Amino acid sequence: MLPFLKKWAGFVKLSHTVFALPFALASMAVAARDSRGWPGWRTFGLILAAMVCARTCAMSFNRIVDRRFDQANPRTATRHLPTGQVSLPGAVVLCVLSGAGLVVASYFLNPVCFYLSPVALAVVCFYSLTKRFTDFTHIFLGVALALAPIGAWLAVKGGFVLWPLKESAVLPVLLAFAVVFWLIGFDIIYALQDYEFDRTHGLRSLVVRWGPKNALAAAFLAHMVMWGLLFAFGLLCRFRFAYLIGLFVILLSLLLEHWLARRRSLKWINVAFFRLNALISIVFLVVTVGEVVFPFNFGR
Repeated sequence: MLPFLKKWAGFVKLSHTVFALPFALASMAVAARDSRGWPGWRTFGLILAAMVCARTCAMSFNRIVDRRFDQANPRTATRHLPTGQVSLPGAVVLCVLSGAGLVVASYFLNPVCFYLSPVALAVVCFYSLTKRFTDFTHIFLGVALALAPIGAWLAVKGGFVLWPLKESAVLPVLLAFAVVFWLIGFDIIYALQDYEFDRTHGLRSLVVRWGPKNALAAAFLAHMVMWGLLFAFGLLCRFRFAYLIGLFVILLSLLLEHWLARRRSLKWINVAFFRLNALISIVFLVVTVGEVVFPFNFGR
C-alpha cells in the first residue's frame, strides 16, 4: 500500500503543495481573526481537502497534456507517464476524481465556493496549455496558485464586498497578487533548466523570449514586488515584530535564491526552487498565524 501511495504522490509532486497551501492557511487565519485564526475543524478540513484536490487535478492534467514533451526532454524522461509507472487511463481517472473532489468540498463549504469551483478548475488546468502560445506562461501559473488565498478567504467569509472598498476585500486580493509575483519569479528560475529544450521544441516562456540573463532580472524584480506586497499586507493587518522578522527571513531567502540561480547548475536551481520557496511559504504562515493568535498591543 505504501509504495502505491508513494508512486501517486510522486506523480503529482505532492510535496510541492507546500508552496500554495501555507498562503491559503495564512489567508484562512486572517479571515478568521475574530476567533483567533481558527474557523473550526470542519472548515479547516474542507479547505485542506479542496486545496489538495485542486492541486492534484491541475498537476495530473499537466502530466497528461505534457507527456510527449516530458518523454523527449532528458530532464523529465524518467517521470511516471513516459516510463509507464503510471498509465494514461489511471492519470485521467485521478484528474477527474480530484476535480470532482474539489467540487464536493466546495459544496460543503458554502454556495459561493461551490459556484466558483468549476472556474477554479478551469484556471488551474489552463496554465498547462499556455506554454504553447504565450511567453507569459509564468503569469498564468501565478494566477492559478493565487486562487489558494482567495479560495480560503471565501471559505471562511462566504464572500467579500468589492465596493465600497473595504479592508476585508483588499487583504485577500493583496495576498493573491503577492503570490502571483512570487510564482512569476520562481517559475522563471525553474524554467532555466529547460531553456535549450524549450527553445528548440517551440515551447514558450520569458526565458526563451528574453534569454536567461534578462529573464532572471525580471524574476528578481517580480520577487521584490512580491516582498513589497507582503509588507503592505502586514501593515494593513497591523502586524508587528514577529511579522517583520518573518519578512526579513523571506527577503534573505529571496536574495539567496537569486544568487544560487545565477550559478545555472541544475542542482542549485532545484535548491533555489524547492527548499527556499518552501521556507518562504512556511515562514510566512508561521509569522502570520503567530500575529493572529498572539496579537501584541502597545497599550498593555
